[in-house]
Amino acid sequence: MNEHPLEQLIRKLPKAELHLHIEGSLEPEMMFALAERNEIVLPYASVEEVRAAYNFTDLQSFLDLYYAGASVLVTEQDFYDLTWAYLRRAQADHIVHTEIFFDPQTHTARGIDFLTVIEGIRRALAQAEKQFGITSKLIMCFLRHLSEEDGFATLAEAMPYLSRIDGVGLDSGERGNPPEKFARLFARCAELGLPAVAHAGEEGPADYIWQALDLLKSRRIDHGVRCTEDPALVARLAKEQIPLTVCPLSNLKLCVVDDLAKHNLRELLAAGLVAMVNSDDPAYFGGYLNTNLTASRAALNLGAGELIQLISNSFVASWLPEHDKTFWLAEVRRIAAEEGYAA
Repeated sequence: MNEHPLEQLIRKLPKAELHLHIEGSLEPEMMFALAERNEIVLPYASVEEVRAAYNFTDLQSFLDLYYAGASVLVTEQDFYDLTWAYLRRAQADHIVHTEIFFDPQTHTARGIDFLTVIEGIRRALAQAEKQFGITSKLIMCFLRHLSEEDGFATLAEAMPYLSRIDGVGLDSGERGNPPEKFARLFARCAELGLPAVAHAGEEGPADYIWQALDLLKSRRIDHGVRCTEDPALVARLAKEQIPLTVCPLSNLKLCVVDDLAKHNLRELLAAGLVAMVNSDDPAYFGGYLNTNLTASRAALNLGAGELIQLISNSFVASWLPEHDKTFWLAEVRRIAAEEGYAA
């Protein structure tokens, strides 16, 4: 089948990825390899059986498998191998900057030392910058299905390593776990100089986005697709240019939308929002960043201008220094022009 011309543009443009759970990049093949290395018995007989379990009905059905898979991550080398595998795929997708989420509570609850987790991830990130030129930030997420007290305990464990953590986030099951549950924790993180992002408006209502902005002081909204249920919220997001890190294939796989052609990504762009495309948990949701972009292009019939805007927004919304943002935005325009598209 002939490649659509815009798929070549997608491949060639440099990109930033801002919504990527490193534990969610654990491919079944690596899951089994690490299980064998660490002598862990998985509740699945084969890679094929794991993939067959990827028929999710909602966020929680995914999280159950996600946490089971994470049990194979034990040593610093495991976390390095996991992160390095993602970074190699990032290079293949021409990602030049990535801001990675990690979930320490998923691991410390199993007796894994905090330092083991962060050392393995950071070692891979450092190697990717040296070898591939990929820059990165590391965002520590709190699990919202656990208590705020548990979050404070995790923050205490993280204190010796804050110089290696670039910000904090909020993830896991949204239903029944509003952002306001973590207002004190995020206030403390702000006092420590840790900028915040938060998952909101994926399965949770538009009100959770308001809470993430006003109570957690979130600088970005991860997902945020339900903002269109509240016109006043859309107006605020547009006025304040608050980024939305949208994950189309994740939304499809977790039944946030039942058809990618019904996704509101184009509507978000048309409303002047700083929306971009990300892969979320790519091992589970059927694709890394370029696959999300190409699938969205096809399903929504996105034009070159919309694709260039989505990719430019990824740099605008990043935590890169301003001079780096300026450089990469210029590169996007330059390469688009070389391919015959006006940015």
